Amino acid sequence: MKSLRKPAVAGTFYPADPDILRRTVQGFLDAVDIPSIGDAAETPAAPKAMIVPHAGYVYSGQVAAAAYARLAGVRDTIRRVVLVGPTHWVRIKGLAASSARGFETPLGTVPLDGPALNTVLDLPGIQVSDTAHAEEHSLEVQLPFLQEVLSDFRLVPLVVGEAATHEVARILDALWGGGETLVVISSDLSHFHDYDSACRLDRSATKAIEGLRPEALGGTQACGARPIRGLLAAARDRGLKTTTVALQNSGDVTGTSDRVVGYGAYVFH
Repeated sequence: MKSLRKPAVAGTFYPADPDILRRTVQGFLDAVDIPSIGDAAETPAAPKAMIVPHAGYVYSGQVAAAAYARLAGVRDTIRRVVLVGPTHWVRIKGLAASSARGFETPLGTVPLDGPALNTVLDLPGIQVSDTAHAEEHSLEVQLPFLQEVLSDFRLVPLVVGEAATHEVARILDALWGGGETLVVISSDLSHFHDYDSACRLDRSATKAIEGLRPEALGGTQACGARPIRGLLAAARDRGLKTTTVALQNSGDVTGTSDRVVGYGAYVFH
């Protein structure tokens, strides 16, 4: 029997106690103000894809919540989440899937979507590597948010190493599905610049994301530049539009301005 992928950063990036974790995530979500649209005060449509940050919750939790809160209307509709992020600790070529039967968090276990994974494992540029997933935080920190905002879903977790834009886009296309499938790209923005430089870099990255221009997004602008570029290419081909729902950096939280990390949340419709 396949094993569970155990949490690697519970207690550091986010609370390990399930009650505290649930209250923390819900507090972030409750603080999000989603503007209505139109004269009838309609709720904006739920996104098909999102880009969200993956730092410790104290730094980027509110930014991530700005995107996740927009899933409230499809809590019972989304049944599959394609979750893609960069590798930070293990160097790989292409993308890596997991052989685990589920990913565990303090809030419970998220089962993997084996049939969906099997549809892409024969494509070029993808492998199975549990080592690449074992200590990786970029996917893990998204799970408690997903567990809180969705009722019942299966996970397709993929980490991206040295992969071309077309490789990532091809795998996303194969997993795209319909209204039952949500694509989540996990990425922070600029790293360890002074506050003003970070703001300039993050505005530039945001312009590339909003314009669906993968060629305009450099590796220094986002640690998850490769998965983001793949999503931008896939979204452009499908005629999606992007909205920035939050943009700030760690200096806005800590008050320090010498070495900050940028965070942005973007939704695709």
